[in-house]
Amino acid sequence: MKRSDIKSLVITGFGLNCEKETAAACKLAGSTPELVHLNDLLAGKTDLERYHFLTFIGGFSFGDHLGSGTVFANRVKFNLREQLQKFVDDGKLVIGICNGFQTLTRLGMVPALNGDYFTQTAALAHNDSGVFRDDWCRLKANPASPCVFTRNLDMVRLPLRHGEGKFVAAPEVLAEIEARNLVAVRYANDDGSPATEFPANPNGSLNSIAGICDPTGRVFGLMPHPEAFLSPYNAPDWTRVKAVTGRLPEEGDGVAFFRNAVDYIAENF
Repeated sequence: MKRSDIKSLVITGFGLNCEKETAAACKLAGSTPELVHLNDLLAGKTDLERYHFLTFIGGFSFGDHLGSGTVFANRVKFNLREQLQKFVDDGKLVIGICNGFQTLTRLGMVPALNGDYFTQTAALAHNDSGVFRDDWCRLKANPASPCVFTRNLDMVRLPLRHGEGKFVAAPEVLAEIEARNLVAVRYANDDGSPATEFPANPNGSLNSIAGICDPTGRVFGLMPHPEAFLSPYNAPDWTRVKAVTGRLPEEGDGVAFFRNAVDYIAENF
């Protein structure tokens, strides 16, 4: 499939606020993004069948009432369940970023250990710091993970902005997530070791988990924002980097996540 024929769906509305950056990331990776309000999707003005790549974006859906992502997840679960199940069964890709990751966990789409995408087994809890954290972090990708989005990645740096980003799960669920290498990225120290202390681990996530996937590797959620680091000029220290090295990278670290997704679809559809 030609990359330009790949349709990426960016769901908008109800407090979500990262649609422009996410659409730009999808386009930069070569796909054709479409922004669709959740109400229009629920009303049947379009349907998931038309798309290859579904993005649950960041923001504060429904004001984070009842817990981040909860109301949004329920609207999706009770209106689009069959469409969403078919979307996954057809081998298509889903990413949830920040509030979108919260939504995916509440839906049950990650980690979906037993193939049940609609039973919650993990969550994102309040940061240990007790406050909203707006910062940059380092991530270490897990080379053994089946995650499509993190293929060939090692260390990346991304911005984060969340108040409920602490990954939690029951001990037996966490053990299976680890045993099956479903942790795709972890918060990391400068040397690549798992970050267990604040601020390198910004929220106290168990096992330094920043993002996980389902067993297929095609559904992926993470708290940091790859769509917010598309250009080297997005980085807060770009002037220092340029002064020290004499050059800047061609693009921000976040682009690779979306390019991996688009490349996968181009190769498999």
